Amino acid sequence: MHGWIILDKPLGLGSTQCVSAVKRALRSGGYAKAKVGHGGTLDPLATGVLPIAVGEATKLAGRMLDASKVYEFTIRFGVQTDTLDLEGKVIADSNVRPTIGQIEAILPRFTGPIAQIPPAYSALKVDGERAYDLARGGADVVLASRQVTVHSLLLLKPLPFRGGVGVGPVSLIGTDEHGDSPHPTPTHEGEGLTEITLTAHVSKGTYIRSLARDIALALGTVGHVTMLRRTKAGPFDLLRAISLDKLAELGMSRGLEDKLLPLRAGLDDIPALFLTPDQAGLLRQGRVLIGIAADDGLCFAMLGDIPVALAEARDREVRVVRGFNL
Repeated sequence: MHGWIILDKPLGLGSTQCVSAVKRALRSGGYAKAKVGHGGTLDPLATGVLPIAVGEATKLAGRMLDASKVYEFTIRFGVQTDTLDLEGKVIADSNVRPTIGQIEAILPRFTGPIAQIPPAYSALKVDGERAYDLARGGADVVLASRQVTVHSLLLLKPLPFRGGVGVGPVSLIGTDEHGDSPHPTPTHEGEGLTEITLTAHVSKGTYIRSLARDIALALGTVGHVTMLRRTKAGPFDLLRAISLDKLAELGMSRGLEDKLLPLRAGLDDIPALFLTPDQAGLLRQGRVLIGIAADDGLCFAMLGDIPVALAEARDREVRVVRGFNL
C-alpha cells in the first residue's frame, strides 16, 4: 500500500486522529504495516480535504504542505474571540454590520500578496514552544507578520431578509486572480449583514482565521470564523474524498485499494521522466544520470509504471531528490 487516501475530515477531530483511523483501517483489513502521515493540518473545528500519505507517499507529504489550498469559510460579524473562531472567549464586540457593497469594495485589498499576522492560537513556535500552548497559559503572544498570497477571494452572495441572512440563488461576487469582478452587485446592498461566506484560494502559510479577522476590521467591525471547510489541497479535492465511516467499511472489506490514489497523484504538476532499467538502477543507487534530455526542474522518474524517484534535472544531469523503495 503506497499512495494517497483522501479523507473528508469531520468536525471535532484533529488531523492526527484521522491518521490513526487510517492505521486502524489498514490493520482491520490485514494489510502490511506501513508508514502513515497527513499532508497538511486541519483544526478540529475545520472539515474537508485531508490527504493521508501511505507507505512511500509519506516521502512526498512535505510537498503537500507547500501546496496551495482552497477553503470555504463563514465570518460572523459583531464578535471577536481570542481564538478567532467559535472555540474562544469574546474579547471584542461591535454593533457595525457591513453591507454587500462595502464587502465587495474591500475584497480586492485582500487579493494577491498580502501581509498577515498569524493567530496567537496557532501551531507556530515561539522560543521553542507552540504559540497556542503559550496563549492558553495566559501569555501575551504576538507573532511576526508574514507574506502570503490570496490567489482569489470570492463571496457567496447572501440575500438579506428581516431577522437574519439567507442565501438565495447562489452566485459569486469578489475578485479572482486576474483582479476581475464580473458579478453584479445585489439589489439589497444597503442592508447590513450578520455573516457572510467566502471561498478563498490561498498559498501555504495563510491563516483563514486571520484573514477573517482582518476583513472584519477593514469593514469597521469585528468578526470570527464560524465555519471552515477545505475543499481542495494541492491536486486533491472533495470529489476524491471519503468519510471516516467509508474508510472503516473499506478496511473491513479489504477494499482500500479502490480508494488508494497512486504516488503520482500527488505530483500531477510535475512531468514524468521515463527511464531504462540501467538508468533506474543507477538512480536507486543515488548516482547522477548524465546526458539526459530533460527540461530543467523537478521530474517524476519512472521505470514503466513503477515510481523510482522524485528527481531534479539540471544541465542534462538528473539527481535524486527523494527515492522510492518500490
